[in-house]
Amino acid sequence: MPKLKTTKSVAKRVKLTKNGKLKRQKRGRRHLMACKSTKTKRQLRKQAYISETQEKKYKAVLHGVN
Repeated sequence: MPKLKTTKSVAKRVKLTKNGKLKRQKRGRRHLMACKSTKTKRQLRKQAYISETQEKKYKAVLHGVN
């Protein structure tokens, strides 16, 4: 059986934490920052975690990498 390939687009966007959770960046920080409030921009700096319902799908395409 051949090796399973990692989906690189997912691997670049997600990091696996020590506890096995998947950490990601929040969306909405690329452009149009001038019209966003200071509070919103501050909250967008924080990391977010992928929900447990989606975690199984993400880990299936990662194949234990990260």
